[in-house]
Amino acid sequence: MTTREEWRRLRLLQALSLVGLVFTIGVILVGAWTRLVDAGLGCPDWPGCYGRLVVPDAAGALAHTPGAPLETAKAWVEMVHRYVASTLGLLVIVLVVLGAPLRRRPDYPWWVSLSLLVVILVQGAFGAFTVTLRLWPQVVTLHLLGGLSVMLMFLWLHLRLRRCSTGRLTLGGVAPPGRRLTPLWGLAAALLVLQLALGGWVSSNYAGIACQGFPTCNGQWWPTMDWSEGFHLTQGVGPNYLHGQLHADARAAIQVGHRLGALALGLVLLVLAVRHWREARLRPWLGALLTAYGLQLGIGIANVLLWLPLWLALLHTAGAVALAVTLALAAWAWRNAPVHDSTQSRTPTQKEWAHV
Repeated sequence: MTTREEWRRLRLLQALSLVGLVFTIGVILVGAWTRLVDAGLGCPDWPGCYGRLVVPDAAGALAHTPGAPLETAKAWVEMVHRYVASTLGLLVIVLVVLGAPLRRRPDYPWWVSLSLLVVILVQGAFGAFTVTLRLWPQVVTLHLLGGLSVMLMFLWLHLRLRRCSTGRLTLGGVAPPGRRLTPLWGLAAALLVLQLALGGWVSSNYAGIACQGFPTCNGQWWPTMDWSEGFHLTQGVGPNYLHGQLHADARAAIQVGHRLGALALGLVLLVLAVRHWREARLRPWLGALLTAYGLQLGIGIANVLLWLPLWLALLHTAGAVALAVTLALAAWAWRNAPVHDSTQSRTPTQKEWAHV
């Protein structure tokens, strides 16, 4: 039985988790902007900027790091990113503290909250490594995936808290188990993660316009490419990866790999939609998923044809966010659809529901 105090706490946590979700999307977009305007090394140290918590003047920066001249605008972009990311970390701590009194409730997502705290701490470490390892592509890509993971964990926490605070109809006093995700759902999720990683790899290696034209690459369907160098994940840490270090053929391989990943993901999402389109409750989410994919595909093509304008590149990051969110919501809708929506589960009889 939920007391009034518990109900109010749950509602507060639900609201804070939604704020965290929206705020995380903002942090991801600010991080993308920081990368796109080449401000990732606007401050050569971490967590401060030239040893201070605010951007210093040119004289103070020169005294701290003589070999890294201050670019004030880029330094402020980098520090704003750090400020908002730190605020997000504080929000996660507040969620954990406020949720601690409810941790013994069987329906409270306590372990989701703790996992979110761990992930946000790891994400902060990757933020530091991004600077100290001088934009090493492996770290930059993992940092992007970490931000998306935080976003999805906030979304999952919010959905779990909504179910916890509003209650859920049970049969015989036991909450009906959610449907298990099928291999097709798992394949769609795995391909999305791979495609997001490829997108991060394209960005961190500055391969966004390695191929001119679409659908061909530099006028060829299969151009000269260096796959081994383009996807050499064990490369050493260089002095500075700003603007990338790979040659043209390696960058072309990365761009083509990203295109092939988009094609594979699109085919699987289409199969997923066709497979489950008959389920009325799932249909809107599948429609949103296909729409997000279509828009993201169009934005990606436009980025190539228009030579990667800043605003469109940022919109491409927003499209990746939308694609991840819609797939997660579709998966949630599948798992938690009423049993009569599933062809794999029977519908409880009227007599059984009378005992609820």
